[in-house]
Order: sequence, then structure tokens, then C-alpha cells
Amino acid sequence: MPKAIIFGIHGQDGFYLSQLLKQNQIEVIGVSRSAGEWIQGDVGDRSFVESLIRSKQPDYFFHLAANSKVDHELLFEHQSTIVNGTLNILESVFQHSPLSRVFITGSGLQFANDGNPVNEKNEFMARDAYSLARIQAVYAARHYRNKGVKTYVGYLFHHDSPLRTAQHLNRKIADAAKAVAAGKEYSLTIGDVTVEKEFGFAGDIVKGIFHLLQQDSLQEACIGTGKAYSIEKWLELCFSSTGKNWKDHVKLENDYIPDFKRLVSDPSALNATGWKAETGIEELASLMLTSSSQK
Repeated sequence: MPKAIIFGIHGQDGFYLSQLLKQNQIEVIGVSRSAGEWIQGDVGDRSFVESLIRSKQPDYFFHLAANSKVDHELLFEHQSTIVNGTLNILESVFQHSPLSRVFITGSGLQFANDGNPVNEKNEFMARDAYSLARIQAVYAARHYRNKGVKTYVGYLFHHDSPLRTAQHLNRKIADAAKAVAAGKEYSLTIGDVTVEKEFGFAGDIVKGIFHLLQQDSLQEACIGTGKAYSIEKWLELCFSSTGKNWKDHVKLENDYIPDFKRLVSDPSALNATGWKAETGIEELASLMLTSSSQK
């Protein structure tokens, strides 16, 4: 039976990816810094990663581990998890498991963004600690690809699921709408609701990740819906189920400055190989309103 190692098994993407791999008769070896029903370890620990890869010899390796926040205070955490983690994986695969296919997570946030659809050929821009680390990881991936390692990079855009944790904005809005529907007093404060982004479903995105690893002529691709909606649209969808007006329950930060005004992918390269996101924003809202955030 083929084997796959997932660093970041504890997150929503790790969960959906593990389910997909099991459906494809692939043994899943999960790793997370958090304690749980998986191997506990840090991708930033070189000796740990090397020992794991040498002993397991996986067919697939997925580096999903990261903190998604962009704050400068997380500079060295991002360097350890994203950059050093990528180097630890790729060097260990190069030395001990050369037939493995390796997925390195990229982000739409690491590109220069003028509001037009972003594809994998766009110029990088290190605007914060997070995008800086993501860019460094991609160059590491390209270096090891030149050395013969089967290394793939998927640039991910905003996507959610019922497993999103409570600190994420889309989860906060869905939870607020559910609280209002239950007759509870609830007030939510958020920033610029005119910001446009993607509302993908994590279950679709991990299918795109696995699909990318099956390709021989495409090694880097944007994995997204290619459709952008405003946060106001998400508010309207979530609160319409309660028969309430979101404006009666949401306060806006008038001095809030968003990281971007519009971020949307151009996933045409991966679409051309047969993958496409299937879940629309309306279905995603329904999923998040009718399910809990617990696995």
C-alpha cells in the first residue's frame, strides 16, 4: 500500500487530505506539533524529519504545517516551520527517499497583487513575514527540483470548511449568524466588508493538491476557485438564513486597512489537467451554518 506523510494533519486541510488519501487506498502518517492521534513532532526539527523519512520512505509528502497569520512578530516561527521545514523535508527526501513526490504549500498572498487574477507565473512580492517565508520555500523547492526531487508547489487561496477554527473571519461570521438564529444577543466587529476574496471549500482544494501531484509536466499551479466575492456577500448569505439584517449585528472598523482589496486566483493551468473547484459560495455557507467547527 502506498504511504503518505502529512505535516500539519491537525488543520482543516490535513483532515480533508487524509480522508481523500485513505479513499485512494493510501496509508496516512500524520504529524503535528499538537498532541493527538498522530505522530507529535516539529517539521522545523531536522533530525526528527530526517529520521521519519528514512524510516517511512513515503510515496507522497505534504507540507501543510504553518501559522496563517502574517504578523511580523511571527517572522522566526514562519522561518522555522515554512522555510526550515521545507529544507528539512527536501534534503531528507533527496538523501533517503528519492522517489517520493513532495507537495510544498504556497499562497496567493506571496504574489504582487493589483486585483487581477493571480497565476503561478506572476511576480512574487514579500510584503510581510508570511509571504517572505512562502517565497523562500518556493525557491528551495525549485532548487531541489533541479536536483531531481519530484517537488510540487500549490499556491492556495482563501478556503474554508466547517472545521475552520473560531479565530478565522468566515467562521466568526457564520457563528454570529447561528447565534442570532438561536435568539442570542450577538455583536461582531469586523473591518472592510468591500474586500473581495475567494470562498473555496477545503475538500475541493485538497483534491486539487493531490491532483497536482499526479502530473508530470506541471509542477507549480494556483489551486483556487477563480471566483472572488466580497465579505459583504458572505455576511448576506449567512444572515439571510436567520431572516435578519447583518447590519443590525455587525459593527465596522472605519479606520481598518485591509492587506488587499481583491485577491483571486487564475487556476486555468490546473483546470486544463482536469481539476476544478466544485463547491460554490452558497453551498459553503450552508455547510458552515449547519455543521460544528469540531472534527
